Amino acid sequence: MTLTPRDTPGGNPSPLTRCLDARDVAALVRAIGVRQSLVQLADHLREDFLRWSAFDKSARAASHSDVGVIELMPVSDGVLHAFKYVNGHPRNARYALPTVMAYGALADVRTGHPLLLADLTLATALRTAATSALAAKAMARRDAKSMALIGNGAQAEFQALAFHALLGIREIRAFDIDRRATDRLARNLAHVPDLRIVAAASIADAVAGADIVSTVTADKTRATILAPEMIAPGMHLNAVGGDCPGKTELHADILRNARIVVEYAPQTRIEGEIQQLPPDAPVTELWEVLAGTSPGRETREEVTIFDSVGFALEDFSALRWLHNVALSNDAGEFFALVATPRDPRDLYGWMMREDASAAKTEGGGVKVALT
Repeated sequence: MTLTPRDTPGGNPSPLTRCLDARDVAALVRAIGVRQSLVQLADHLREDFLRWSAFDKSARAASHSDVGVIELMPVSDGVLHAFKYVNGHPRNARYALPTVMAYGALADVRTGHPLLLADLTLATALRTAATSALAAKAMARRDAKSMALIGNGAQAEFQALAFHALLGIREIRAFDIDRRATDRLARNLAHVPDLRIVAAASIADAVAGADIVSTVTADKTRATILAPEMIAPGMHLNAVGGDCPGKTELHADILRNARIVVEYAPQTRIEGEIQQLPPDAPVTELWEVLAGTSPGRETREEVTIFDSVGFALEDFSALRWLHNVALSNDAGEFFALVATPRDPRDLYGWMMREDASAAKTEGGGVKVALT
């Protein structure tokens, strides 16, 4: 049942929660436009990274298995609390399921009431790409025009579009061990003006001459996707695929000779490329670069790396953006996600009432029949 939210007598918030399922989120992005969605998300991300000290931060809680990982990612700025549930299962294609699936919630810290419950599978792809481009804009050379994209799975289109929108990248040199993935990427983005997708014959072929290199592979292994001999002076590397213990994409010697920027160092030291380095290896956090307290690049010849594993603040930004655009577009449906009896102390009595008029969620005039 779809309801319109309203305030209860006395000005208390509605007991209903706005819910955005996968189709709602996709419809919102289509209505806004992918490019504009990425730009808006990047703005939200920048705003929140610049409020870094306001957030209660922690590394995500991860449950690892032989086939994948399930993670919980909480964060709060004292006004809103957000969390994301997300998995990473590289073999999911055999079950016709995405490698990454996610949902999340945004809650009012004052009351603890959930304001928004939303699919975050699509929003995770968008915020990952927007974060990558936001970091690259602060770290890559300003005249960067081409990017190698290694790994052309579900994240590929979003990475390409984010770098095109935020940095003006015009050529994507794409490589995947499955040529069909590269062909899909080219087909899906054929309509984008001033963006050329070039299928590369190998990783080395894709990287040669590229200004920016993004690695977005999915295998849960310690791999060497990029070797030192592939790296040219002045390159910016966007390492996205290494995102759990034992999973890396860059040869350690590349890290030892580059400027490294991370999202949240305590988490990245466990999950990122820098797990290959000593625990005290120097790194810079992205908020410092965005705030101008630390440089993203000091020379034109310097090799820079954004070691991205994904951090809860980015999901906070994504949920905040989704909530804002849902309000503006009157999107989603409203549900009594949590029990809110008229007398909060009588939860048992609320549950046990059997007559038709009482067997409803009571919320200051908003009633939803229980089925």
